[in-house]
Amino acid sequence: MKKIIATILSLTTMFALALAVTVPLQANATSTLDVNTDLGLSYGASTGLGNTDIRTTIAKIIRVAMSMLGIVAVVIVLIGGFKWMTAGGNDDQVGEAKKWIFSGVIGLVIILSAYALASFVLNQLVNATAGGSI
Repeated sequence: MKKIIATILSLTTMFALALAVTVPLQANATSTLDVNTDLGLSYGASTGLGNTDIRTTIAKIIRVAMSMLGIVAVVIVLIGGFKWMTAGGNDDQVGEAKKWIFSGVIGLVIILSAYALASFVLNQLVNATAGGSI
């Protein structure tokens, strides 16, 4: 029981730290960035290409990928819960269900940490190069 409480406490602490890093960055999202002149996007429009900043496109792709990975991790936790509910008291099946749930939770922690790190890096990249925010 102490091990479970320690695990939950450490996961909560890691999630809180990841959230503490990204929230202040998102709070300072005001910018006076002129997209066409500051980033040179008018060249893409004149050649028939799109006029969206490549960093914005990459950020959107990363967010979609992280969302899909989060959905997969939640489904893994749900599968573990279903296996546990249908175990019928069988210790082997309960142990397997616990492994599924633990794997899903670890996956969620990794995904949330990766999302926090990617958000931080992308925001710092935009601020360093153009003074804007994604």
